[in-house]
Amino acid sequence: MMNEKEKLDRLIVLGIELNKVQDLDILLERVLFEARNFTSADAGSIYIRENDMLHFTYTQNDTLQKQLPEGEKLIYSTFRIPIDSTSLAGHVSVTGRVLNLPDAYITHPQAPYKFGRQFDQATGYISKSVCTIPLNTSRGDILGILQLINAQDSDSNIVPFSSDDEALMLHFASIASVALERAQMNRGTFLRMLRMSDLRDPRETGAHVNRVGAYAVELYERWAIKHHVNQKDMEKNRDIIRISAMMHDVGKVGISDLILKKPGRYNHDEFEIMKQHTVLGARLFLDVQSEYDEASFQVTLNHHERWDGNGYPGYIDVTTGDPIAKYTLPDGRPKGKKAEEIPLFARIVFVVDVFDALATERCYKRAWEESRVLDAIKDGAGTQFDPELVEIFLSGFHAFKGIQNRYQEENVC
Repeated sequence: MMNEKEKLDRLIVLGIELNKVQDLDILLERVLFEARNFTSADAGSIYIRENDMLHFTYTQNDTLQKQLPEGEKLIYSTFRIPIDSTSLAGHVSVTGRVLNLPDAYITHPQAPYKFGRQFDQATGYISKSVCTIPLNTSRGDILGILQLINAQDSDSNIVPFSSDDEALMLHFASIASVALERAQMNRGTFLRMLRMSDLRDPRETGAHVNRVGAYAVELYERWAIKHHVNQKDMEKNRDIIRISAMMHDVGKVGISDLILKKPGRYNHDEFEIMKQHTVLGARLFLDVQSEYDEASFQVTLNHHERWDGNGYPGYIDVTTGDPIAKYTLPDGRPKGKKAEEIPLFARIVFVVDVFDALATERCYKRAWEESRVLDAIKDGAGTQFDPELVEIFLSGFHAFKGIQNRYQEENVC
């Protein structure tokens, strides 16, 4: 446990570290972890404001985590609650003040709020001390709610959150809110840019790119653990792959509506034009200014390359679209990249993008049955897909299923 000076020193460093994280979801996870670490809280959750509702976004729980196999994460359902005083989080949203309860099950008879016991009843967990903190924007509006559960002393006994914890969390919340507001703006910018292709391509939706991004993070993390990637590099790469995976089909903005909106299968010439979205997307990131640009370049260009070398666009000059001379086949086509010639992030995105395309209903098609989807992914190992990634994906499918449930399509048509 940190002493008070160590906590203050850590806050200074943390402000810099949090502002380096680009993706909103990765940042939310980090903010919750750091807040729990500061207060020795066993569990916690974050709610993000969406209009007049609070969206339950992330949760962590060390007690329940210890009951899982090593490397697994809690799978939870998201939900929304109204911004009013009937719940702890809603009340803090309304008042803008910290609410610190020594025992969440015992509230003042005249208090308008009650602690929701549904999670405890479903899991057998017992919540006792609860500290609920507002996250405010730079304009003073409610951005979200940080809720910490079951503070612990040095002997792991559950104790109330102290007044010092309250003061520290208010300071922490002001630092975290700056980073969260910036990340929300980044996410909004990304989604608006991606919506340019969404509006034209019935195959793409905001929920789709969020799912692909979250799937890619999950698959990368499981691969990284298996390959003993150090924690610092893993954290950095989780952020990078989330952003680049969401960008995978941005090149479709350059494809004609006649092709994008065509129902049914493409003919040969139409498919050749459609394949150009990989090159068009990569050209957006030719002026590499960061690791995010580099990863987005690699993912947009290579996420349709196949493990067996029969994918596209192959070895080409991105600026011209022409085959690279030494990689040109006898018929003039570019040689496809194969196996580990394909960048890891692109191999990951290929698996999860195909999974989402098959498993999701669209106006023009029904979702495949889950067993049929999994068979298709399994059958593609070693031909379409990196066989190791397929093995990792299938072995952890429950986690991907949880992500699928978290980012539901709001309007299929």
